[in-house]
Formats: sequence, structure tokens, C-alpha cells
Amino acid sequence: MLEKRSFQTLVLFILVFLLILLISKTRFIFDPMFTYMGAVAFPIIGAGILFYLTRPLVHLLEKYRLNRIVSIFVTFLLLILALFLIATYIAPVLEKQFTNLVDNIPQMVSGAQELIAYVQDNQNLIPEEVNRTIDNFTSNLQTYIESAMSFIFGFISEFIGFIFALVLIPFFLFFMLKDGEKFVPFITQFFKPKKAASIRSLLHKIDDALTSYIQGQLIVSVCIGLLLYIGYSIINLDYALTLAFFGMIICVIPFLGPYLAVIPAIIVGLLQDPLMAVWVAVVMIIAQQIEGNLVSPNVMGRALKLHPLTVITVILAAGSIGGLLGMLFAVPLYAVVKTIISHFYHTYQDNQPNEEDALI
Repeated sequence: MLEKRSFQTLVLFILVFLLILLISKTRFIFDPMFTYMGAVAFPIIGAGILFYLTRPLVHLLEKYRLNRIVSIFVTFLLLILALFLIATYIAPVLEKQFTNLVDNIPQMVSGAQELIAYVQDNQNLIPEEVNRTIDNFTSNLQTYIESAMSFIFGFISEFIGFIFALVLIPFFLFFMLKDGEKFVPFITQFFKPKKAASIRSLLHKIDDALTSYIQGQLIVSVCIGLLLYIGYSIINLDYALTLAFFGMIICVIPFLGPYLAVIPAIIVGLLQDPLMAVWVAVVMIIAQQIEGNLVSPNVMGRALKLHPLTVITVILAAGSIGGLLGMLFAVPLYAVVKTIISHFYHTYQDNQPNEEDALI
């Protein structure tokens, strides 16, 4: 019975749960460690994202016979230039549009209330209970819109401020770009050749999964943001740049991002002109079709091999636990965990004797 796979699996689950119970009972020992990890987690994650985005540029510069240090400094200069251009030409427009949007909320709410009142006065089929619900919603409409806008754009400002405020990110990024290729040899040197080869293969698979997701998702988000800005500008939607920028940021969330991105634009379009909301939906559909049929297949491909239903389930579960940050990091974390489990499962399968060996 000890050699049966089902018994071994049961023992493994029991040991895992016992380990979790032991950690929970001795939490006071691990609290300082968790505090330290929490302090450095976000700089490392931020630097890691930039690492996967800038590593191809460093390798490209090295092909032109620049050494690693010079390539890294050139990459940093390009990042600084990009930030300078954004702060000089894009940030002021975003700030102006956002300020105008906040200032115009009372007028937009007044227009929405008039529209709802007109519909109620000219529709005799609406039950009284529904009318009371609509009246209650209308009376608090400004509060709802201000709360939604504050939540949406507050997330953007906190996200951007968080990225730029962490002064540790450039230092982590520098050493990741400089010594990143030494990580795998450093880890595998402590193991025997066969085990080291397995760990080396696993680390390369994890690296490929993260590279495919981070680089691909960023390109997809930027493309969606540009398409939305072009579309919003064509239909003369108010605050086009701000809404397109929000769409670009929120589209980092796979599958659900585009649907969340269009909500503020539809609200603004509806309050600007009811027909404008239809055009906003048309723009989003066209952008999604272009992204889904041209951009994503060529950029991300099927590298992660994740079913859409699995991705949506993971995102919703992570969102209920960790909010928007949980939704952002749920898919790459799931891809890494899936890669690890798949690797060890196939390694276990390869190490099992087949039937021919058993007969011999």
C-alpha cells in the first residue's frame, strides 16, 4: 500500500496541511520575516516588471558590441527620456481633462436627472416601485458618479504614484539587468547534475511564461489605449485622452479589462449625448476585434496555454481577495504555479518505470 500513488498523494496533502497548521501556530516567529518581505516585495515586483520589459533592449544593444554596463545605462537614459516626454506632453493634458471632468460632474448629473425625469413622465407602464427606485437612484446619482470617478482615477493616480515613488526600483532593476543571467547557475550549483538540469529547465520555463505575459500584455494594453484614443477622438468624445489612458491601464487585466475600461467612457458618452454612448460601444468593439484578431495572436500567442474560463475564474477570485492589485497579478502568478506543478508532474512521470521495464 505504501507504494500506491493514491496513498503517497494523500500523505503529501496531509503533510502540506500539517505544515500550514504549524506555520499558523508559530506565526509570531514568521511575522518579522513577513514584514521584511512585504517591505521589499513591491520594489522587487516593480523592478521585475521593468526587467522583463527592458531586457530585450539590453540584449539588442549588446548585439551592437556595447558591453552590459553601457547597455544598461543607455536603457536607463531611454527610460528617463520616456518619463520626461510623458511628464511634459501627456501628463498636463491628462490633468486638465481630469480637472474639467470633475468640475463638470454636477452639470452632467443634472442632465442625467432631467433625462430620467423625462422618461418617467412619458412612460406610464413603469410600476410605482420602479419609479421610487429610480427617484432614489437619481437623487444620489451625483454621489454615485463622484464615488466611481474617485475610485477609478484614484486607482490610476495611486498606481502611477506608487511606481514613481519607489526609489528602490532603479537599484533593483540595475542589478537584475547586470546579474540576472547569473541567477540560474547560482541556484543549480548546489544540486547534483541531474537535479540541476531539472531545476534549470523549470526556471527557464517560468522565465518564458513571465516574459510572454508581461511583454505581451503591455503591448496589448498600449495598442488598445491607442485604438481607443483614436476612436474617441474621431467621435469627439469628451475627455478622450483621459478615458483612453484609463482603458490602457485597466486592460492590463486580461479578458475583464476591456469591459471594465469602457464603463467610464459609456457614462461620459451617455451624459454628453445618448447616441454618443452607442458610438463609444462601437469604438470598443472595433478595438477589441483588432486586438483579438491581430495583436494578441501575434504578440502573446498561446504561450501561457490558459483557458479563458480559467483566467476569468482566477481573476474574480483574486479580485475578491486582493482587490485590483490581486486582479493584476493573478494571471502571472497562476501561470507560474501551473508551470511548476506541470514540470514536477512530468518529471515524476518520466521517472516512473514503464511496463516493459517492469517485465524485464
